[in-house]
Amino acid sequence: MPAPAARYAEPGNAPDALSVLNSVFGLPAFRGAQEEIVRHVTEGGNCLVLMPTGGGKSLCYQLPSLLREGCGIVVSPLIALMRDQVAGLLEAGVNAAVLNSTLSFDEASEVERRLLAGDLDLLYVAPERLLTPRCLSLLGQASIALFAIDEAHCVSQWGHDFRPEYIGLSAIAERFPDVPRIALTATADEMTRKEIVTRLGLSGAPSFISSFDRPNIRYEIVEKQNAPAQLKAFISERHAGDAGIVYCLSRAKVEDTAEALSKAGIPALPYHAGLDASVRARNQDRFINEDGVVIVATIAFGMGIDKPDVRFVAHLDLPKSIEAYYQETGRAGRDGKPSSAWMAYGLTDIVQQRRMIDESTGSDTFKRVSIGKLDALVALAETAGCRRSRLLGYFGEEATSSSCGNCDNCLSPPQLRDGKVAAQKLLSCAYRTGQRFGAMHLIDVLVGRLTERVTQFGHDKLSVFGVGRELNEKHWRAVIRQLVAMGHLRADSEAFNALKLTESARGVLKGETEIMLREAAPGTRIRVSRTKSRRGDLEPRAEAKPADAPLQAALRAWRSEIARQRNVPAYVVLHDSTLDGIAAARPMTLNALRDIPGIGDKKLEHYGDELLAVVRAADA
Repeated sequence: MPAPAARYAEPGNAPDALSVLNSVFGLPAFRGAQEEIVRHVTEGGNCLVLMPTGGGKSLCYQLPSLLREGCGIVVSPLIALMRDQVAGLLEAGVNAAVLNSTLSFDEASEVERRLLAGDLDLLYVAPERLLTPRCLSLLGQASIALFAIDEAHCVSQWGHDFRPEYIGLSAIAERFPDVPRIALTATADEMTRKEIVTRLGLSGAPSFISSFDRPNIRYEIVEKQNAPAQLKAFISERHAGDAGIVYCLSRAKVEDTAEALSKAGIPALPYHAGLDASVRARNQDRFINEDGVVIVATIAFGMGIDKPDVRFVAHLDLPKSIEAYYQETGRAGRDGKPSSAWMAYGLTDIVQQRRMIDESTGSDTFKRVSIGKLDALVALAETAGCRRSRLLGYFGEEATSSSCGNCDNCLSPPQLRDGKVAAQKLLSCAYRTGQRFGAMHLIDVLVGRLTERVTQFGHDKLSVFGVGRELNEKHWRAVIRQLVAMGHLRADSEAFNALKLTESARGVLKGETEIMLREAAPGTRIRVSRTKSRRGDLEPRAEAKPADAPLQAALRAWRSEIARQRNVPAYVVLHDSTLDGIAAARPMTLNALRDIPGIGDKKLEHYGDELLAVVRAADA
């Protein structure tokens, strides 16, 4: 059976990766390590690929599937992503299908028939379906080009999204040892990478690790004061009319936040596991297919959402780890355009996450690792330095500059002050009150507030009563957060979130440890201009001039109608960047249109004449 790519090659020419990249996907060149990965897998090699969201992971297995004999099997837990990727491949003329729980028996049987007949280039399979005896037997009878295990971090118990069914994927290496395997993920620290390699039988295989940097994303973390009001101001002032995702920890908070945004005139929809399945599906479809919709969700939402024009991701609660934060914020700006990752954070977030860890049924080792991951995230939230450098450093990547120019701390550097005395007062207060009380009580004692509890326990008679009147409650909360982030204090969930001293607090109390505390610059706002990152200007792209606005509007209206007719998301028809390229170049011939990135042979065949008609009408 010839390799599928033979269908896409010019008559008489052997297919090669670059020609197929251009003819099928309409792309003129590879990015980063894509070419090396494609060559390695096409030649039969196994590998692990770590590449940020929007970095082009899909091509790393889609192209080898077309270049090798047989069908590429893509293992993914994400039904929404399977659906959208298959729709996009079909638009490009690739024979692709899914095999998951959404299919009827007859539909699944037809997919199986096509696989055995050699009529599929790519087949997307859910892990639980793949591991059934029926599916394994089916694959044993088919010609398989490769196995791609997407979202490979799900195999790790230390990862932020562990899925037990992924453990069984070790069977792939055992049953199909001669078929190349490529594991792909956007997020994995060193511990997670090692487990992926072990579980999926990739020992000795190369790892292709791209930069974790997303220079188009602006990171901003603000002190939580009135989070709903802060969120509404952020969206209204910075992202009015944009698509975005807001993450909340609880279902009730999701619904309250969505309702509050809607009342403020922001089109917002809730999404969580407690909603009726039809409501969830309807809200997700509106978010994907309509412009400017904000989805408010628990972390159950977003995995597998391939929408490229999400302009912001906001967190109203602290995620569990830097991996989770990176994965969730990475859903913004997949198209490379400027986007925001905004989070409101406070001391209660640390206490809440710590309580969830302590009350979990995990082993002591699991709890210890989880606490370490939480501590790293808190340190990111409290750092006075470049957030991007701190984020990259967590994944073992060294930043090339101490300032990225595209995070809140770099754009509006916080002031630092010597906080040794304030830290000593706070730690002394916690110690002298018996390390049995939370933040609010300690602040009451420090500022000399005669509350019922203060007098009940006789804390108004202590030497620390009133010694902190020079700072207000807001400032003391900031001191507490930063001492927790530095590891000198910890919240004990078993003692009603009492703040307790750690071993390192001894050095602070003795004056041996330097303490520098950050102060938020008063009244500053992050500029919304497009800035340069530490890696230079953001990735070049075709920008439409103001005079092209009517043509852009016409192209988007045409795309919306095509998407409605074909029942697919608009970006599956053509990405925004492709429409921008058309608006900027204003092609008048099919050959000129074919030169626009994103216009492959099939899309030129399907839409070429219509697109030229839209351009000509705009010039009339």
